[in-house]
Order: sequence, then C-alpha cells, then structure tokens
Amino acid sequence: MTELKPVPHGLLQAFRAYESALMSDDVAALDALFADSPTTLRGDAAGLLVGHDQIAAFRASRGGAPGRRIVQTHVQVIDEDHALIVAVTELDRGGRGLQTQLWARDPVRIEYGGWQVTAAHVSAPAPALDTRIWRVVGDPLVSSHTSDGALSGETVAVKDLFAVAGFAVGAGSPAWLEQAPVSSSHGAAVAALLDAGASVRGIARTEEFAYSLSGLNAHYGAPPNPKAPGRIPGGSSSGSATAVALGQASIGLGSDTGGSIRVPAAYQGLYGIRTSHGAVSREGMLPLARAFDAVGWMTRSAFLLQAVGDVLLPEAASSPTSLDDVHLVPSLVALASKEVGAAVSEALPGAKPLTWEPARLDEWRQAFVVGQAYQAWQAHGAWLETRLDTLGEAVRGRFEMARSVTRTQAAEARAVLSEARAEILDVVGDRVLAFPSASSVAPTAADAAGVRDDTLRLTCIAGIAGLPAVSVPVRTPGNLPAGLCLVAAPNRDRDLLALAQTLAE
Repeated sequence: MTELKPVPHGLLQAFRAYESALMSDDVAALDALFADSPTTLRGDAAGLLVGHDQIAAFRASRGGAPGRRIVQTHVQVIDEDHALIVAVTELDRGGRGLQTQLWARDPVRIEYGGWQVTAAHVSAPAPALDTRIWRVVGDPLVSSHTSDGALSGETVAVKDLFAVAGFAVGAGSPAWLEQAPVSSSHGAAVAALLDAGASVRGIARTEEFAYSLSGLNAHYGAPPNPKAPGRIPGGSSSGSATAVALGQASIGLGSDTGGSIRVPAAYQGLYGIRTSHGAVSREGMLPLARAFDAVGWMTRSAFLLQAVGDVLLPEAASSPTSLDDVHLVPSLVALASKEVGAAVSEALPGAKPLTWEPARLDEWRQAFVVGQAYQAWQAHGAWLETRLDTLGEAVRGRFEMARSVTRTQAAEARAVLSEARAEILDVVGDRVLAFPSASSVAPTAADAAGVRDDTLRLTCIAGIAGLPAVSVPVRTPGNLPAGLCLVAAPNRDRDLLALAQTLAE
C-alpha cells in the first residue's frame, strides 16, 4: 500500500487565494499567482496561451470569469515543492466544469508561501447558445429543399445583415432589432446558397450596422478567436468568422465594405473573398455604404471557397492565371508589421515585385473614410438621429462623425476617390497584386483602435476600385494567423479563387 504524501504547507491557502482573486477579478493577484515565465501555460476550449505575458493580457481584457464555486478538490503531491490540484467547479449559470493546475513552490518567494501555478487547464460546460457568436441558431435553422446540390451538407453562418425568412435583421443593435420587421423572404445570397443544397446553421453576430473592423460588439461581446486566443476576432463579419473557425458552420456569409471579410479571415486563419462590387446581388442585405458594400464569404478551405463562388458568382470569361501573374507590392508589404510582412513575402517566394508607391494613399484612406461615413449617414441617419445613445462608444463616434460630413466634403472625397480609382485600375491591369490582408496579426482589445488606420490603408484599395480580393491564410514566424491578399481587376473573382486553390496545394 502506497502511503499518501501530506499536502505541502501553504499550498491550499494559495489555491484558495487564487479562487478568491478569480471571483473578484483581482488581476494583480492572479498575475502574482501565475509563474512569471515564458513557459507558463493556460489552456481552455478557446486555445492555449503560452507565457505569463499572454496570460496576463488575456485576464486584463476578458472582464472577469463566470461565477462559480468549488465543489470538490483533489491534490496529487509530486514532492514537497510540486503538486497537481484538480478541482470540480459548479457554475452559477448551471453545469459543472473542471480545473487542473500544476503548482510549484519557489523557496525564495514570500508571497503566497512561494506557491505559483505553472500550468492550468480549464474546462467549462459550453452554453447552449454562445450569444457572442450567434443571435439565433438551429440544427439547422433553415433547411435546404434539395439534397443533391453543389453545396449539400454545408452549413452557413449568416451575418446579421442578410434577410432570413421568418427572422428580423438585427444589424448587431438591440435597439434596431426591437423595431425591425420580420423578413418575408430570404436575401438573394441566402436563397442561392439554400438552392445549392446548403442549410442555414444560424444568424451570426455582427458589429453595429457593420461599421467596424474589430469585432467588439458593445452589447453582445466579442466572439472568441480560436486561432489566436486572447485576441480580437476581427469585424464586422466576426460572428460568421468565429463560427467557421470553430467548426460550427462551414461557410460564413458576410459583407465587406472596408475589410469586414478580409480582416476576420486574416485574424482567424480562414480563406475569405470580397467579391467585385455588384458581382453578387445585395438584395436583402442591409447597407452601410452602397458605393463600397460587397458580398463575401469565409471558409476553412480554398476548395469550399471556390465551390461557393461557383454558386454565387455570375459566369465570366476566365483568364488563365498562375503564380507567374502574381506581383508582390513591396511598398504595401512595408505598411504591415514585420512579422506579417515576412509571412506574406515567404508565402510567395517567386513573386515578381511591382514598383508602385501610391503617394497619396493616406489621402485616399481619408477620402474613403469620409465617403463611407457620408453614405452610412444617408442610409441610417434618419433612424439614428435620436438614437445615437443606443450605440456602443466606438460605433457611436463613427456615426457622430458621419453626421457632421457636409455635401461639400462628400463631393471633395468623391473627387479624390475617382482619381484614386483610375490609378488603381491602371496599376492592376491584368496583374494580380499581392500584399497583406491586414496590417498586423489580431491585436488584443486594448490595442485594436491603434491598428485600424494602418489596416484601412491596405483594405481601402480594393474598396475604392470595386475590386475582388481574396485573403489566403499564412502563419507568422510567431505562429499566429495572418492574411495574404490577392487583388485583381473587376469581375476576375473566379480567377482569384482558382489561384487560392493553387496556393493551397
């Protein structure tokens, strides 16, 4: 019979201090109770955080853990300075979870008896409906009427901008949803996917009126980013992206005005396409800025991305396209962080460089922002005029700016954008341009505002000229997801989808 080892002195006191700090969201105490080491681990269903810095950043941004109590605790002593604690938890919202922690004692430390967590794994019962990701979900929510279509067996997360018969369009805003009428028919893109055999898994979250790139909805929270835990999901097609990245749907239907497909695809390691302006019908899609809005979708594979294109895109003359037609644009690669620039360049080692340095790019970005804002207020200003206080702070600030844009300022922006469009179309010609989909990897929520302008410098190029753009997933040297953006002339969407397939092989 093996003799049980006694629990080392101070271990349970440190464990109880951790639990108390967790329930009070005492971030400083939690940081002190986790070993300050680059090898410290914390894992849960959303992914693995490696290193004290990543774990601390996650805690600082999450806003506290769900309420719970410990119902069972088991200690397996390794030696007098190391022990494994497994605790069964009972959540206030219902259900049971499990927490496993590896504790180590540093005899030099005085605080908490020298005990710190070096590795932790948390499991909790998943909510029946994760309202950060989904507004409403089913199994399926809407079935296809055919079982032998090109997309049979596929499931769609529909961004909450598209009409789904029997449901209102919520646009990420509780106030809008409260007064929105129930849709009597499906939007055109939704109907086409159903006709091709796909089913609608559910209606996925978006940021308010799709007017953001972060994915941080002030009312429903941010969908998690399973490919970069602790970082933002990217928006505004955030719910659709997360649903696909988690495997809860195979197709994420969304829209892209200033990058709302390309950015979440890049941040979450997905394939994504913003289609040529007007190539896919926007009937039944709530607008943000009609001159720039485009339908798009995200998938986990280039094959499925192309299969959806075969359903949604109009027939078009195909131009034989190969990697020899791809031109890397060094001036645009340089606008991204070093790690993203390196990942994009390494993905196309043989690409020809294109010497194009758009000298007025900052002016183009600003004109795009002004033009988008003017149109956004034209689309929603009458309703929002007395309801701006219903919006989250960031989106409210954008609409307040939009309200202030004069006709003269809008006309000046249109003139700049017209010149920009002519230059971009001339440079693109019959080439395929390659540059980063976003300026950085997914930032934390605290850093999200700081990368917005940098990313818009890249994403506005396709938006200004109405070009198709495909984001292909790449990995940075630090093993985080990023996006390689391929851009071609209007209506060459199918060529880009074929090229993405080539890169995936």
